[in-house]
Amino acid sequence: MTRILHLSDPHFGTEQQAVMTALMQLVEEQRPTLALLSGDITQRARPDQFRRARLFMEQLGIPMLAVPGNHDMPLFNPFKRLLRPYGHYQDNFAADLEPLLETERLLVIGVNSSRADRHKNGELTAEQIERVENRLRQASARQLRLVMQHHPVRAVESSDRSNLLIGGEAVVPRWVDAGLDLLLAGHIHLPYVRPLNGQTSGRQAWTAQAGTALSSRVRGDIPNSVNLIEHSTDGPFHACSVARWDYADTSRSFRLYSHTDLALDRSA
Repeated sequence: MTRILHLSDPHFGTEQQAVMTALMQLVEEQRPTLALLSGDITQRARPDQFRRARLFMEQLGIPMLAVPGNHDMPLFNPFKRLLRPYGHYQDNFAADLEPLLETERLLVIGVNSSRADRHKNGELTAEQIERVENRLRQASARQLRLVMQHHPVRAVESSDRSNLLIGGEAVVPRWVDAGLDLLLAGHIHLPYVRPLNGQTSGRQAWTAQAGTALSSRVRGDIPNSVNLIEHSTDGPFHACSVARWDYADTSRSFRLYSHTDLALDRSA
């Protein structure tokens, strides 16, 4: 069994101590073997915010892969945003903005969908799209194939359509045809799981959005939330699910909100 913690948009600088404590408790109880952090680690990309974020992630005590979000670049310092937009992120997390993790049962491809020349919208280059597509085609049938980026590719609210990855309607079917199982993202502080369709193969994949893990910047009545992804194989058969855990003020803990079983297509 592989168990992965997917968290997003903690926005350090607006983090809440009670929620942080509850998340550490959830990790201790559920014992995920890996954490995936899909951007907006800080509120204003300040060095102290990144340091606090790094310290907290280290306290979780599990390996972590991260990609930056639009909030992880300086907003009010145009020179730093132009010359070294991810400087503080790289000083505290990783020099590689697009990390890759591969094991016998897992492939995680990190994609940096943020852009220094855009305030919040996400976009990918042709080179990024092709790199991910080629890497997915090389994956083993035994592997759970994940792509993680900051910006969403499916909207459930009409108001979020403007937040979708620019050009995503052309990108996603290519990745699904290449073998994508699950695309992880954040940005809009609204958790959900939705199917994604290929274009030529007839394959289906999935996307899982995470809410804001720790920030006071919750969306409406949606509380802080994280996802726990579980995956196992029995010969050619795969079992995969995404469980959404929401923070409850009454108990000061994360509680299971929903559980979604995912059918994984091995036609590619």
